[in-house]
Order: sequence, then structure tokens, then C-alpha cells
Amino acid sequence: MISKNQIKYIHSLALKKNRDKEGCFVGEGPKVVADLLAVQTPEILVATDKWYASTNITPRQQDAVVTEEELGKVSFLQHPQQVLGVFRKPHEEVSIDICNKDLCLALDKIQDPGNLGTIIRIADWFGISTIFCSPDTADAFNPKVVQATMGSIARVKLVYRDLCAVLDGLPTEIPVYATSLEGENIYSQELSSYGMIIMGNEGNGVSPQVMSKVNRTLFIPCYRKSKGIDSLNVAVATAVTCAEFRRR
Repeated sequence: MISKNQIKYIHSLALKKNRDKEGCFVGEGPKVVADLLAVQTPEILVATDKWYASTNITPRQQDAVVTEEELGKVSFLQHPQQVLGVFRKPHEEVSIDICNKDLCLALDKIQDPGNLGTIIRIADWFGISTIFCSPDTADAFNPKVVQATMGSIARVKLVYRDLCAVLDGLPTEIPVYATSLEGENIYSQELSSYGMIIMGNEGNGVSPQVMSKVNRTLFIPCYRKSKGIDSLNVAVATAVTCAEFRRR
């Protein structure tokens, strides 16, 4: 059974200010929770008998065994999925030197939680372990973002920093790519196995301040002959871009 105080605490983590204050976030569903359990011990687990029976996990004093109905009272999902966990936000130091030897992503003012979560999942799929986010990018530990990552939040490092400062810290020979409608055809350009790939805001693209730090712009061509569609969703564009880099 789950206490009223636990329900109140978990619900409070819907807000960024409370996630920042407590240093915690919520993950839900067998896949997301299993991936997070692989890298850390949860603060609290709330799960059904069925979920506990399917694992070798024994509930601790702070954990709760609940019915599906009780789980629904605490879950952020429309259709709760057997288990919910409260986890610590990671505080790993990340050096920009990673860009000297591997690909990194940078996200400039990505606003939609679903897009951010999908991009984190895409980065995980293509073996990109670090994403630099502008301070005004959506919070990666928002419950909607965590759910959209499908567990990739456990493996990809998210670093919120001023992107101009990050880019200023890179050696001048490091390639810094950005997608742009004025860029060069991605399929005909030489692409590096390391450096930074910047993806911009859903409506406005990469900001002028960040774009001024870019040394290579890329464009994903549209093959439709007639007018109508003028851009790709940022998560789709990220997937196409990462796939082309890894294909080389």
C-alpha cells in the first residue's frame, strides 16, 4: 500500500522546480524502470504484485506493493504500466573533449518533451553518449520526456550549458555541424566521425548566436517536386542526420 505522503511527493516531481530541489525524477513502465535499475538504486519503487513476481526484486521498507487502481492514483500515465520508480538525477561531469574523438549532439531550444525524449532515444540507438542542451531546452527529466526515451535516459548523458560557451571551448579544427535550410546537401558532403551536431528549435531552427559558431551547415533535401511540405520534425531530422553520419 502507498501512503498519502508518498503520493504527494511523487506528484510533486511533475514540476521542474521540485525535481531540481529533490534531485529526483520519475520513471514508469517495465522497460524504463528496468533500464534505470541497471544503473542505479531507486529511492522508491511502486509496483504491482505481478511486476514484483516477474523480477527477483524484494520490496524494501520504503517501497509499495499496490493494485492497478492504486498505481493509477500516482502514475503520470493515462494507462499505468505495473511499476513506477523515483530515481536520482545523475550528476556526472562531462568534458567537451568528448567531441574530439566522437560525435556529440547539441540541442538549441528544443521545446517539445516528446521531441526531446525521441532525440535521446535516437542518440542512444546511434551510439551518441552525450547531448549538450541549451538552458532553455525542455527538461530531460520531465515525466513525458523520460517516457519518450523508452529507457535511453539511463545511458545518454544530458548536459545543460550555454551552447555558445561550449562551442567557444572547442578547438577550431573540430567540426561543428548544424542543420539549416541554407545548408549543403548532407548526402554529398564529407562527414566526420567526431565533432558536434547541432539541432535547432522546432519553429525557428538554430539561433543566430549559436549558428555563428558553426563551421559546416547541412541540409536534408526534399524529394517532393510540388510545394506543400517545407521542413521535417526535429526528431525525424535528427534521426536522418545521425544515420547518415554513422553510415559513412
